[in-house]
Order: sequence, then structure tokens, then C-alpha cells
Amino acid sequence: MENMIALTIDGVSVEVPAGTSVLEAARKAGIHIPTLCYLKDINEIGACRMCVVDAGGRNLQAACVLPAANGMVVKTNTPAIKQYRKVLLELVLSAHDKKCLSCVRSQNCELQKLCRDLGVEDGDAFKGATNEYKVDDVSPSIVRDNNKCILCRRCVAVCSKIQHVGVIGPVMRGFKTAIESPWQMHLNDMACINCGQCINVCPVGALHEKDDTAKVWAALSDPTKHVVVQPAPAVRAALGEEFGLPMGTSVTGKMATALKRLGFDKVFDTDFGADLTIMEEANELVERIASGGTLPMITSCSPGWIKFCETYYPDFLPNLSSCKSPHEMLGAMAKSYYAKKAGIDPKDIVTVSVMPCTAKKFEAARPELGHDGLADVDIVITTRELAHMIKEAGINFNLLPDSDFDSLMGESTGAAVIFGATGGVMEAALRTAYETLTGSELKDVNFTAVRGVEGIKEATVRIGDTDVNVAVASSTGMAAKLLDSVRAGEKNYAFIEVMACPGGCVNGGGQPIVDADTRAVVDVRAERAKALYGEDMNKPLRKSHENAEIKAIYSDFLGKPGSHVAHELLHTHYTKRPLYNK
Repeated sequence: MENMIALTIDGVSVEVPAGTSVLEAARKAGIHIPTLCYLKDINEIGACRMCVVDAGGRNLQAACVLPAANGMVVKTNTPAIKQYRKVLLELVLSAHDKKCLSCVRSQNCELQKLCRDLGVEDGDAFKGATNEYKVDDVSPSIVRDNNKCILCRRCVAVCSKIQHVGVIGPVMRGFKTAIESPWQMHLNDMACINCGQCINVCPVGALHEKDDTAKVWAALSDPTKHVVVQPAPAVRAALGEEFGLPMGTSVTGKMATALKRLGFDKVFDTDFGADLTIMEEANELVERIASGGTLPMITSCSPGWIKFCETYYPDFLPNLSSCKSPHEMLGAMAKSYYAKKAGIDPKDIVTVSVMPCTAKKFEAARPELGHDGLADVDIVITTRELAHMIKEAGINFNLLPDSDFDSLMGESTGAAVIFGATGGVMEAALRTAYETLTGSELKDVNFTAVRGVEGIKEATVRIGDTDVNVAVASSTGMAAKLLDSVRAGEKNYAFIEVMACPGGCVNGGGQPIVDADTRAVVDVRAERAKALYGEDMNKPLRKSHENAEIKAIYSDFLGKPGSHVAHELLHTHYTKRPLYNK
């Protein structure tokens, strides 16, 4: 039984387990203490001092690192505390680039909200020297603007603790302290995996994705270009949040309508690409198992994970599936199969992917991902960027009617939509691999053992007369832990799914920003995943190989999974990467 303690916060009695912080105890009591650097379970360092409380000692103390004690009496909102917090905010603002109207995080900025809540109106209360930094915008995915950085260290914590990458950290001391890469190198020259988890946790506009919406607008306005768009599975589970809809609302039909109204010539669905990926990936897994190929086979859908493997675990490169990711497969099909069907020169087709992921911007530029001198995907924008385009176009998203994706590459199954949640690729592949290996119908398609937001999930799946050991890793930090156990001979699997982002694509670096207060009480990963599993349950077909458009593309064009044509267009290779570019 847990050892419980009782304390009083602002006159409210609350009982919590021993070891609970005063901040968490206050939350249980329904009392809000403002924070800025705090990020539950990730960054609990008391650096910003915004959460100070009076616990009866000589000095105010940071509630996020102050253990609750039995009989403690805490005050959170005295005149002295309020004044202390206002001065802190004014000091932060004194070194902050206050171009709020043009900031990418305007109206969704935790610093801005705190100033509003605490009545801080004067950003120049402490005028003085400021540091000026050159914006690091060399990366194809992530822009770093230290002029807006408030030194909260959230980005440092998530990059190091969760992703096990650690390419940014504090340098210098005192007033000169800055969050930088070693030797002040560009982020693009470091072993950054472009996952964008740092963007997701930044409370201000110091980190954001490279904005490629101007490229999309230019393509749409070019009469010589035929512009094809495809949204990823996870986008439909989160886009609604940008328009005030509850987290976990599926907006598939409205999203398709919005894309058509923006002027895209064809609106296909990355879910079709996911079904296509399963056809190739399941075939590859079956062949490896049957022929004694390299096992465990590891999924290759997540570009952040691929770059992590190339950089930190190159000995596992032979284990990676050779399949391109779903949006790259659909891009390749748009410039071959669709181009042929529509009688369009592939050079005149512009493929645009709407992704929950900033690493997809890096992926699209990889020279390995193209054919006949053309990139499979020309432009990648994030969920946030699509929302910005919809707002810029004056489209009232919430009033849009539902519509369907365009035919040829718009049909999908339930197996495809769950790609956006951790464990989804594994489950989708098993649904097809089972029927391929056994030749019999899979009655229950729900492989619930690989569902959930745990960092590592393991299962043994019975396929015919064979037990197949599988595992799922969510975040590159968890992938590192899992691969270390495989490398040491402690674990033995046939198939591993890895997603770079915790929870999978639903929590990707390009998804709508969720503030720290909400993250502390709502599991963003689980809420968004519900939308995808709900779509899966409601789909008439739930196995990739049952998709009629998938059957047609093999019959008309590809031949069969793993064919020569399929390998030419749908498969790729990976190469060891250095830790930094000199």
C-alpha cells in the first residue's frame, strides 16, 4: 500500500503519495500554479522559478521540485508571490524578441499567455543589453531562433532523455547562456534526426518547422503544373484541433474537402500508400522468414528512426525493410502509374505530402527517393502548415461538408489508417502476413497486444504452426534500448516496428502544439490514436490486401509484391551517416 501524506494548499486539504511534488499535489487539489520550464516527467528542474510557492521557509521555493511533506502548509497566490512572478516575466521579456504579431506561435505561446494571465503589460520594464543571434534555418525541417529562446531547456530534455539524440544543450554562462549545438554548428550539420519533438515542447517560437507553404501556393498557381496532394493517416486525427475541435476528433471528410477547395488537382490519400507499403513489407517479411533472411526485420516508415539508425545503429541497417515510407510510395506511383493513366508528363506533376512529421521534409530531399531524375515527393508540409493555408484561404473548416478522396489512389483499409499510432504498422503487417503465410482467413484482425502508448511492447503471435516474436518501440530512445537488448543477445524477434516519435505519428513534430498544462493531464498520444482506431473499426475492409485499388495497381502495373517494377519504384537503401558534418 502506498505511503500517503496530507498537506494543505491555499486552505484546501489534499492527500497524495509520498514523493509527490507540491506542484502535482496542487493540481490534485484543483489549484493551478503557473509554470514555464516544467514538462511533466521530462523537464522538472525548477529553472524558470515561475512556480514558486510559500511553504513556510525563509525563501520562496519552486513547487515543481519541492517534495510535498506531511502537515505542510503551502500558499501559492500571495501578493509577494504574484509580484515575484511578474518581475520574473518582465526579466524574461527583457531579453526576448517581442515581435509577437508575426511570430509563428502568436496566440499559442505559453509566455504570451502567462503575461496575459498575470497582467504583465510592459515588455520594457528592464531595458538593457540584449543578445542577438543569427537564425539557424539551414535544416530542411527545423528553424532555431535563439532570439526568442527563454532558456527553459525543455528542448534539451526531450532531445536527450526521450530521443537519446542530444544534439542541443546550454553553452556559455550567465547572461551569455544559449541553447546551441556543439561548437555552435548548424543543427543540420549535427546528428539531428529532424523529428521535431523539440518543436512540440518549446513554449515559445524559438523552434518551429521550415515553412514550405509558399512553395505549395506557387505550384497551385502555376498553370503548367498538375498538383497532387496526399495527407498522412495521423493528420486527420489532429487537424481539427487547429480549428477548436476536441482532441481526438477525426476530420477525414472535411480535410479532403478543404484540400479540394485549396485548388489541388487531385486529392489522393497516404492511407492508400500505407496499404501499398503493407503489401510490400508483409511480402518482404514472409520471404525473410521463409528463406532465412536477415531477422529481425525492422520497419522503415519513420524517417526520423531511419536517420537515427543510419547514425547511431548502422550495424542494424541490413535489418531495415527496404520499403519506402507510404507517402514516398504514393509519390512514386503518382509520377508513374497515375501519370500514365492520366496521360500527364511526370515532369509536370508536383506531389505534395501533408505530414504530421518534420522529418518527412528531410526524407523527401533524400536522393535515394526518386526515379528517372524526379523526386517521389516534391514538397512536404506539416499539419500545422496545412491549417495555416486553410485559414489563409478564408475557408471555414468546421462548416465544410465531408467528401471522399479521388479514385485510383484514394481507397484504403482500416489497416492503413492505424499506421499513425504506435503499433499500427506492426498490426497492419500481421493482418496481411498471417493470411499470406497460412492461406487461411484471419477472423480476429485486432492484435491488441501491440497497441498502447508504452515505450516498448512485446508479443508472441501465433501464425499457423509458428510462434512469431514481435516488438514495438515508440521513440528513438526506446528503440535504442530495444536494439541494445537485441545486440546483446538478450532478445530474439522476427519483426520490430520503430516509430521515432513517442506514441507514433499522432505525436509527430508537425502536429498541433499542445501546451505543458494540457500535456500534464491529457495523454495526447492516446487521445489522437482513438480517432485512428475508430476509423479502423468502421472501415468495411480492414486488411491491406483486400483494397480494390491495391489489387488494381498490381494487376495493371506492378505485377506482384516484390516484383522487379515494385523494387524499382517502391524500395530503397540506406547508408551509414557521420555524427556531424565537418
